[in-house]
Parts: sequence; C-alpha cells; structure tokens
Amino acid sequence: MAGGWGTTFANDLIKLIFLATAIANIADNAASSPNTNIYLSTHTGSPSGGNQTTSESAYTSYARVAVARSSSGFTATTNTMNLFALTSMPAATGGTETITHFQLGTASSSTGKTLVWGTVTPNISVANGVTPQLTTATLLTLGV
Repeated sequence: MAGGWGTTFANDLIKLIFLATAIANIADNAASSPNTNIYLSTHTGSPSGGNQTTSESAYTSYARVAVARSSSGFTATTNTMNLFALTSMPAATGGTETITHFQLGTASSSTGKTLVWGTVTPNISVANGVTPQLTTATLLTLGV
C-alpha cells in the first residue's frame, strides 16, 4: 500500500524546520534556546545514513557555513525548500576534490545531526583559489 505526507503538513514541516514557523496545535519553536542557524556542509560522496562528517569536504580552509533559520536563509513553497540567496563556502587555499553532495545539519563543527541532504549538480571541482557556491536552485522536495 502506498502512502505519503499530507501536502499541507509537509509544507508546514518544512517551514517549522527551516523558517522556525510553528505548526498550530502540533509543534512550535519555543525551546529555551532554539537553533537560529542551520549549517550547510559540502561532501565528496553521499552522506546518507551518516552524520554531518560523513564524506565531508576536507580541502584546506573548508568550514561549514551558517544559514539563518528564517526567511533570510531559506524559502519554502509547497513541499519544497531552497536557499534564499547564493551561498559561498570558504575559498580553497589548498587541496583538490570534487563536491557531489550538500547537507544541512545542526552543528557548526563535529558530528551534528543531519536534517536533509542532496546532490550538487553540476559537481564542483575544488582546487586552490576556487570558492564553491550553492545557488537558489539548490532545492529539496518533501515527497507527498
């Protein structure tokens, strides 16, 4: 038997996680110190089933980037979420690698909890002087 998320609830869930918008009578953002940022990381392989460090980029000067958990960081439309603006990772000062995936998680460093991940298309070839960027076309859809 097939199933899925209700369209309205899926949209509400995306807004709760990425925009800190309450779901009336179900969930709110009233924790004593709710996260105000979600952390964007890039990866050289699928981070599926892991944490924020799984296949994480390791070029020299790499670091995760904080994205505001609000409408200045993300946009949410019916069952989709994408970055509000072009988001740049730190420029490489050494090393080479190919970025194939991105991830949004809870920690600025260390393991953290994976919230969502997806592929980077086209892949980004990183070398000295390259500044990897993800655009507003970076999109995740919650299946309904």
